[in-house]
Amino acid sequence: MKEFINKYKTVLPLVLIILGIFIGWVIFAPSKNKQSDKKDTATKEYTCSMHPQIRQDKAGKCPLCGMDLTEVGKTSEEHLDPNTVMFTDQAAALANIETMVVWEEDGEKVLTLYGNVEINQRTAQVQPSYVSGRIEKLYINAEGDRVTKGQNIAKIYSPELYTATQELITALSYPDKMQSEILVNAAKEKLLLWNLTESQINNIINTHKATPYIDIKAVTSGIVTEKNVNQGDYISPGKNLFTVADLANVWIVLKAYEKDLAFLHTGQKVTFTCEALAGKQFNGSISFIDPVINNQSRTADVRVVIQNASGMFKPNMYVKANVTADLSQYKGKIIVPNSAVLWSGKKSIVYVKDPEQEQPSFTLRQVELGPSLNGSYIILNGLQEGEEIAIEGVFAIDAAAQLEGKKSLMNGD
Repeated sequence: MKEFINKYKTVLPLVLIILGIFIGWVIFAPSKNKQSDKKDTATKEYTCSMHPQIRQDKAGKCPLCGMDLTEVGKTSEEHLDPNTVMFTDQAAALANIETMVVWEEDGEKVLTLYGNVEINQRTAQVQPSYVSGRIEKLYINAEGDRVTKGQNIAKIYSPELYTATQELITALSYPDKMQSEILVNAAKEKLLLWNLTESQINNIINTHKATPYIDIKAVTSGIVTEKNVNQGDYISPGKNLFTVADLANVWIVLKAYEKDLAFLHTGQKVTFTCEALAGKQFNGSISFIDPVINNQSRTADVRVVIQNASGMFKPNMYVKANVTADLSQYKGKIIVPNSAVLWSGKKSIVYVKDPEQEQPSFTLRQVELGPSLNGSYIILNGLQEGEEIAIEGVFAIDAAAQLEGKKSLMNGD
């Protein structure tokens, strides 16, 4: 034995070390695996997808909603964004979460504008008096009466006129023919300036009778839209007796908010209806857009000229119009429903579905909004064609993100 030890003295320590390692592995390796398994079992947690604040160490039901608890980390979270909100299929159904794949498309925006039928101001004329005096008689007694150009509308008693016509008669009898002609022409010119007709002046010349009365004749044909005098009133030169408008064509004046003006231009087609003409639809084109914004209503007038030979359009009728907006600068943009967007005033967000997760998982994405369409938004930046977003249940997703301390509408940048 002594000889054996001396012979293998140099390799004996190495043999003992190897033997010790083997014995230690046999004794301790199984125990270590058991402890690891116990540790893994002890650290398992279960939570509710609808109420992520619920945490339990065993499976069961959520005490708040009764849903089955799911194991934390059961899905493939190694590739999960830390701000992604994950739901079970059951939780997503209860939250009414619906999604859609977004694509580039050409949107359409229909502007609804309201306004009234108004008199075409280009055809409205004031009927003035050219002499001072008293309204002896009115031939037009009410607004809405129709008049024809040249028609007598009022008789005025005017001492001033009597003096002028007397001057004409005196000039006619002046002995010096040359001087008489000069005086007659001057008197006639004065009467013409008072808007007497050649016929009225010739009648005075032929009868040699001065008159204090003058008939005021209509300067245009149309409808009396404004009556400013009554019989017996004293008037002065320039007094507006009536306003007469030709209603053969009228204006449709619509009110457009300043945010909509960028989508309107002259020549654009307009479809409109009137409450007084129920069941009928009419078409026209924008002829004018007011360059000045009304400071009170924050609107600008949009004008459409309409032919009205039949007289069906009456001033002050209420009008509702639709205009298809010009969106040529937004062609080929992504369009999403209004329900998909949450807006705080500072930022706008959508929730994008993670395609790599088996369970419904959503991550906040900030987007830049373009114009609001009818029930949808144009997205200028933030989304790519083919991505899937939540379009219903977005508030539930955002609430879950807030409860879990993840980025949401109100949390994070």
